[in-house]
Amino acid sequence: MTTLPILPPLTALILFAVWSLLLVSTIGIWRVSQLLTGRVPKGGFTPGAPHGGDAYWRLNRAHMNSVENLPVFGAIVLSGVVLQVQDALFLSLPTVVIAARVAQSLVHIASGTQFAILIRFSFYLVQVLCMLAMAGCILATTGIQLPL
Repeated sequence: MTTLPILPPLTALILFAVWSLLLVSTIGIWRVSQLLTGRVPKGGFTPGAPHGGDAYWRLNRAHMNSVENLPVFGAIVLSGVVLQVQDALFLSLPTVVIAARVAQSLVHIASGTQFAILIRFSFYLVQVLCMLAMAGCILATTGIQLPL
């Protein structure tokens, strides 16, 4: 059984950004191919409106979801690095986040069935819980108390 190598938090953050760039690059390649083959006229991609097939639109949504979550992950990782958090959980969870992000995107692109949506949500939930735990590690390590 192979285990996932533990990535430094900043490496995981860079991979998250690179994954987002790969998704948008795939969208760009698809659009250019549609233009070059004449399947879509110049200016034929209306912003925000569904166009292309289901898989293409799921790719768009996977990219947007990745971009929407990148700043949150970035804020948590950068805060922990700047504050020099050395907690084992904080140092290991970014690897889980990036693995779950890639898995979520791939499931999103592959299928829109109810089962795929459930699996996709499970991968998203893993990311959210990991980011919350990372934030908790930062708060606990630095002694920051939330006013509750």
